[in-house]
Amino acid sequence: MATPRPGSPVRGSATGRPLMAALDLFGRRWSLRILWELRAGPLGFRPLQARCDDMSSSVLRQRLTELLEAEVIHQLPDSRYELTPLGQEARHALNPLARWAERWAATIEPQGADRTDDSSDGVPHPDTVGEGMPEGKA
Repeated sequence: MATPRPGSPVRGSATGRPLMAALDLFGRRWSLRILWELRAGPLGFRPLQARCDDMSSSVLRQRLTELLEAEVIHQLPDSRYELTPLGQEARHALNPLARWAERWAATIEPQGADRTDDSSDGVPHPDTVGEGMPEGKA
């Protein structure tokens, strides 16, 4: 399956409108998870795979290739992956959804809902609320 590109036909759009191309790219299994896990900084293949619940290496490699081709991530000389400026913008665009998800979880599971970061390495990750937002906008 080709990497979605604005202006080219994508799933759900013969014209490849930019939003439809983005939805196709980020709608692919694990794509948003990879973007989310790279929010705290660069990661190598194996650490990224571990952060993504040990997803298969072939699927991770395919998604990384697509995200690289879409210029959402890039690979550093030491082989780690990190978000590009466009990838950072996409990650920041997810912040309102993350805040909504917290409100949703509190509404449907107000008692004892575990809404902590799902990484298993114990390293704290940046919170989404207010991160990268101008003062008073969070």
